[in-house]
Amino acid sequence: MESYETLIATLALTMGASWASGINLYAAMLVLGLAGASGNMELPPGLEVLQNPVVIMAAGFMYFIEFFVDKTPGADTAWDTLHTFIRIPAGALLAAGAVGDVTPALEIAAGIVGGSLSATSHATKAGSRLLINTSPEPFSNWAASISEDLLVLGGLWAALTHPLLFLILLLVFVGIVIYLLPKLWRMVKMIVRKIGEFTGFVDKNEMRRLT
Repeated sequence: MESYETLIATLALTMGASWASGINLYAAMLVLGLAGASGNMELPPGLEVLQNPVVIMAAGFMYFIEFFVDKTPGADTAWDTLHTFIRIPAGALLAAGAVGDVTPALEIAAGIVGGSLSATSHATKAGSRLLINTSPEPFSNWAASISEDLLVLGGLWAALTHPLLFLILLLVFVGIVIYLLPKLWRMVKMIVRKIGEFTGFVDKNEMRRLT
């Protein structure tokens, strides 16, 4: 029974860290680092670096910046675009570190799954933010950003305290994303096409062909 519970807890931490990093990497690092440094949880050897005070301060500083950038229309999309090259590899590294002392093959497998999961959550966030930015008022950005922060905090809390529940909810999330992403992608392409046509940077017929 203990080995089963340990497996579930490890799996929840692995998936939770990578999923959260795709939404808000610095919040995920900060939560895990503070939890480890305060003694509220024992981080796996691969994640113990997160409880280093220097790492905690760096994550806190970057979260402070993201907190405001993420609530600014337009700037949030630019920030998400830049972090495509940061959140996904970080999600893979966090997942690989969360599995603990295992064989290299399992560590690589965890990194692949974790990277894919962080890419999924990142794409969902970035795509939905692009659609929200078509609205002229800023309140929807604030609501979305605050909701995402709470989602990361709540998700990591569930992963650490109720791992089985978190894994069930994660499966529901993945199912919803599989259903929504094609529709979200079509809407994003339509917006890109309209922006290209409006600015005149790309010929209308050429833009339609590309999208």
